Amino acid sequence: MKQGEARIRCSWAGQDPLYQAYHDQEWGVPVHDDRLLFEFLTLEGAQAGLSWITILRKRAAYREAFAGFDPERVVQFDKATEAELLSNAGIVRNRLKVGSTISNARAFLKVQEEFGSFAAYQWRFTDGEALQNAWRSQSEVPATTPLSDQLSKDLKKRGFRFVGSTICYAYMQAIGMVNDHIVECYRWQELKKSCCDRS
Repeated sequence: MKQGEARIRCSWAGQDPLYQAYHDQEWGVPVHDDRLLFEFLTLEGAQAGLSWITILRKRAAYREAFAGFDPERVVQFDKATEAELLSNAGIVRNRLKVGSTISNARAFLKVQEEFGSFAAYQWRFTDGEALQNAWRSQSEVPATTPLSDQLSKDLKKRGFRFVGSTICYAYMQAIGMVNDHIVECYRWQELKKSCCDRS
């Protein structure tokens, strides 16, 4: 990009500085850290029926409420803790979503025990590599794919909740299992290059 030239971003990033920072620094970057994967899985589930910017604005409150997204601490939450969470205005106060985060933490730990890490489990679905798409416009980007269907089905079988195919695909996009920046976006080439440079 030439000096003084405006960055072209995916249209969904809009003009909100928080949204743009998330788009520029996090969205689509491959994640292999289990704590961060649990965070994204939780936040994507919390976002169901809401806008992602709403969740981004609550992210700090979520980290505080859910013990820094440490699943070993979250599984210890009891009914009293759950009641406190439901009165916490900083997060989405939905009983099913709060309850699913606690039960998902149990399922998450079981996956870690079986595969060594949650990252090892999930990256098997793409053979350890980020899938590189080449969408020309935002309207081409799908809401679900056969792979998100497969991941959703497997997570549900393992006891996870709020992991429908649409949520799973948004999660896959967020944690870099797929590069769904549009081709015109400056981040598409950067992420594509970093993927190719590693291989």
